[in-house]
Amino acid sequence: MDALPISEALPVVALAVALAACAGFRAWLPLLLTGALSRAGWVELGESFQFLGSNKALALFAISTVVEIVGDKIPAVDHALDAIGTPLRPAVGALLAASVLGLVSDPLTSVVLGTAIGAPAAVVPHAAKSALRAASTAFTGGLANPVLSFMEDAATLLLFVLAILVPFLVIALLGVMVYLIARRLARSRSTVAAA
Repeated sequence: MDALPISEALPVVALAVALAACAGFRAWLPLLLTGALSRAGWVELGESFQFLGSNKALALFAISTVVEIVGDKIPAVDHALDAIGTPLRPAVGALLAASVLGLVSDPLTSVVLGTAIGAPAAVVPHAAKSALRAASTAFTGGLANPVLSFMEDAATLLLFVLAILVPFLVIALLGVMVYLIARRLARSRSTVAAA
């Protein structure tokens, strides 16, 4: 396969990272939306990833999305879903990234690159979400978690729309999140060291 000019590859990589970041908040909703937009012809996926827009995949993604969104509003269920979602979200991020990267590379390369950039891109928002949920549980006994869950639903939809329309902006938002998480970790370490 011939190398693409950077002007063609860079937007595809930006979209791959941006879609993967959506999976950090919700695992199934970005898959459902990507599959539906692919089916409608609004998002192009690599040939090996066309199955994301199949009837069976869309039905499974829709059912899983409903279970994830509804279950996340129930305090006892949200912890179980988060435990399952912790390894799932990076995997979904890798799949979403690979599906788009399949446009500019062969299937094996797109899977490897998708994993290399998609999994970390999904971990960043997931880490921020988990830290916020832990603080919410500690300070409100979990009573605020359903409200946070609605905010995560909205954030996923907003991030997905931005990923489709302006993927470079999503990458900038990820950079800000990484900075804020790193700053908070540095403060936590200095507080522990001072004590």
